[in-house]
Amino acid sequence: MSFLKKIGLGQKRTESIPGIGANKIREQQEKDRKKNRIYVGLILVVFLALIIVSLPQTTFQPVANYSVGEPWRADDLTAPFTFSILKTSEELSRERDEIRNQTPPIFHVNNDVDLEIEDSLDLIYRSLQPVLDSYIQWRRAVQNNEPSAPADSIQYVRERNLSNLRLDSEAWNTLLENYSSVLLNNQPERRTAVYQIRVQLDDIIDRLLVGGMIDRSRSTIETDDITIRNLRQITERTTSLANIRDPDEVSDFARLQLNRVFMPDVASAAYQIFRAIIRPNFIYNENATEARVQELLSNISVTKGAVDQGQIIVRRGDIVTEDTANKLRSLAEARALTATELERWLRYFGESLIIVIATLMFFFYIYLYRKQIYQRPSMFLLVFLVLTIVTLSSAIVYPFDNVNSYIVPIAIAPIILTIIFDSRVGLIATVTVAIITGLIHDYNFEYMVATITACSLGVFSVRDIKKRSQFFFITPGIVFVSYMLVIAGFGLARYTGWEKFFADLFYIGVNSVFILFTYPLILLFEKLFKITTDFTLLELADTNLPLMKELMGTAPGTFHHSLQVANLAESAATEIGANGLLCRVGAMYHDIGKMVKPTYFIENQSKSNDHDKLKPRMSALVIKSHVSEGVKIAKEFKLPDIIIDMIETHHGTSLIKYFHNKAKENPDENIQEEDFRYDGPIPFTMEQGILLLADGVEASCRSMKDTTYSKLENQITRIVDEHIRDNQLSNCPLTFRQIQVIKESFLRILKGVYHSRIEYPDDKKELTAPSAGTENDVQKEIQPSEESN
Repeated sequence: MSFLKKIGLGQKRTESIPGIGANKIREQQEKDRKKNRIYVGLILVVFLALIIVSLPQTTFQPVANYSVGEPWRADDLTAPFTFSILKTSEELSRERDEIRNQTPPIFHVNNDVDLEIEDSLDLIYRSLQPVLDSYIQWRRAVQNNEPSAPADSIQYVRERNLSNLRLDSEAWNTLLENYSSVLLNNQPERRTAVYQIRVQLDDIIDRLLVGGMIDRSRSTIETDDITIRNLRQITERTTSLANIRDPDEVSDFARLQLNRVFMPDVASAAYQIFRAIIRPNFIYNENATEARVQELLSNISVTKGAVDQGQIIVRRGDIVTEDTANKLRSLAEARALTATELERWLRYFGESLIIVIATLMFFFYIYLYRKQIYQRPSMFLLVFLVLTIVTLSSAIVYPFDNVNSYIVPIAIAPIILTIIFDSRVGLIATVTVAIITGLIHDYNFEYMVATITACSLGVFSVRDIKKRSQFFFITPGIVFVSYMLVIAGFGLARYTGWEKFFADLFYIGVNSVFILFTYPLILLFEKLFKITTDFTLLELADTNLPLMKELMGTAPGTFHHSLQVANLAESAATEIGANGLLCRVGAMYHDIGKMVKPTYFIENQSKSNDHDKLKPRMSALVIKSHVSEGVKIAKEFKLPDIIIDMIETHHGTSLIKYFHNKAKENPDENIQEEDFRYDGPIPFTMEQGILLLADGVEASCRSMKDTTYSKLENQITRIVDEHIRDNQLSNCPLTFRQIQVIKESFLRILKGVYHSRIEYPDDKKELTAPSAGTENDVQKEIQPSEESN
């Protein structure tokens, strides 16, 4: 990036005072710098390639932007060449529906159905005859008192059970009684009901086959005609559906004919036999019908007339109607089809150039002002992965005419980046995504303005999350209302009516619901990239968690101290624009290492002091150990690394003065100051620096006996200035102004804590008088910071 330095766009330099851990960090950064550049470059190239490839390939814009219902503001537009007018998607859809509804279904002729019915009827009668014969034999034996009657009865029952004819008992009785009555009275067999039923069924079936029977209900067929295809004769004809009987009509016809000839009981038996043998002779062929429909659909013309070269398309000042808009769209499509290869490449290059510019704008912001993202390839990858997801989703939706572009939840990207990083990254991402997606959606200005507005307000809504309900209810609502107001504003300005507004309203409603998927996405990114967001911090801020309960029971004084430090740190962080929630959670857990030896710390002692039995050097080791023990406990409970860092740095490398001074009282002992200093490292983030200051201020002020206002103010100033002079904040990006605001915040909180014992000065000047250790005393010992969130 040396060329950026030459033009004055290099990263801001930070002149930090060397401290413990600084050289190590600098060496590691130098070692990874070249590797990071390769990773960053690769990520940018992949992102740009994916977005550029997803651009629409065949669309050419008209010579000017326009809106239906508004006047044409450009010069008169004439056709540069003759082109066809495209049908609208609604017209094409209507034609497709008409073809599907008006194409006669195809039925194949079953040429063997008469033989199949005849065979079925013969089979039934062959099965029926043994039953009839055994029955008449048994009746004669009974009538003549023959000894074979019982055996004949058994034989009849056996034959009836063997018969495959499924008739109800009433039908069986009717046929058997009629048959026996006729034969026992020595009448001819042709007078039996069985014989006459066969004659009538043959006649009914012949008549039905001549007229034709289909295998489905007439109500399922939407056309008035059907196509009859005879594969054996290789013929096809169209006939009126009114001339064909469906299954219900076949049944009604047979029942009517049988009731005309027979008594009701015989007609019922005959109908049961009819139902067992009847088969349609026209069989619906779904595949052939669908093939016919597809053939007709493929022949639909997508055009409806043409515009000749030189013909006026629209005049300046004319209202752009739907018909005019369709001609303009047809012109754009015709240009795409007739464009030369050079024109295609120029258009493609122009759109790609806009995407590159928008992406580089976002990249330069990260490079110049968010170097912690630039210097960590995983974070840089996360940023552009989020952008890629939403932009590609928008590009995927674009080709579908029946899907509104507002359905894609673009706001997910800036909201995720705000929660993970900060609101400024989210806002710059908003502008970048809006430009790219607006370009994808035909340079849609309304879409771009609505996206910027909704995403920006969505970013503001999650900038400082205090509880989950704030995200799950407030954020989707803000995004929905933002989109609605912008779309309504454009609708009123263009006077396009409310139909489009309400249509868009549905899609932005779906869009807002999709915002809820941000939460599982963030949880996924936390796992994949090992980061900690405010959602996790909100969970850790619960004092009912097992670790907090253990701290409360084992070291109640430390627990109370941690809560007081949390209040101080959160308030100060919020005042200067740092992460207040992170400061609060870090403060709650910063002293968990004291649970190992709680009575060695004054806030947990009663009357005896365990340090009385130890030498100063050993006491200092015990005191220092609470940091390393806290790190062990934090890792055991799987606390995030960002909290572990705050535990490690909350004392920096500061001096344990009490025991150091006590050790110096013994002139015979060789005292090394390093033995009485914490192991560090010193704070390297604003939040860590705030925690270090809050911890020291709270402990020192709590030990004061006479807490007047001026004494509190002087004590806060003294503690803060001591840390500054001891270089504990030399790697921490806190400015002079921020440190002054932090001290004022501490004073305001502690004033409320100790209000019952404070004597306020009468002289108002005393409230604002500078105290010892002013900003000028330490100006050279603190580095100015880059901008904060």
